[in-house]
Amino acid sequence: MEDLQEDQSLSKNRYQAAVVGVSAGGLDVLEILLQALPNGFGLPLVIVQHLHPQQDDFMLEHLAKFCRLPVREAEEKEAVKGGVVYLAPANYHLLIEADKTFSLSIEEKVNFSRPSIDVLFETAADAYGANLIGVVLTGANRDGAAGLARIKAKGGMAVVQDPKTAKYPCMPLAALEEVQADHVLSIDRIGRLLCEFG
Repeated sequence: MEDLQEDQSLSKNRYQAAVVGVSAGGLDVLEILLQALPNGFGLPLVIVQHLHPQQDDFMLEHLAKFCRLPVREAEEKEAVKGGVVYLAPANYHLLIEADKTFSLSIEEKVNFSRPSIDVLFETAADAYGANLIGVVLTGANRDGAAGLARIKAKGGMAVVQDPKTAKYPCMPLAALEEVQADHVLSIDRIGRLLCEFG
């Protein structure tokens, strides 16, 4: 019995980061997700929201109102820290390096997007392996599907917004075509799930 409890504890505490990909319809779901995170949430939460190349600070400032944690844009060479919500800056791919620092790139768009969800997810999967949670939310293209598949292949947890609850179900549906997700949930239940592991 003690061994079982220890195994459950190790499983619960194994995750070191969570990455989130979202596109069309993203503002509403991110408000709900970030409101769910308590003070003391221990994981870094790294978000790629597809943005217009000249996007100003509106999204950053708006989401900060809904979150008890610090919300900021990721910066080049910055160490990824727990208890912080990071957003990819407009017109840059956001990568996580093997040493758990951020890197920014202006390489070609991926899935017609920069920042690309796949770029973040694939580099995060390589950096964190089985200790990563990947989340795909509402969106109108296929970005994130290949990245979530990489996370799952590395032993991480794959979470997808239930397409029936997504304003734009294309991105969740594409992810589910690629990945046997561990959890397919509404946005409020995704927030509660992250709290279990944060």
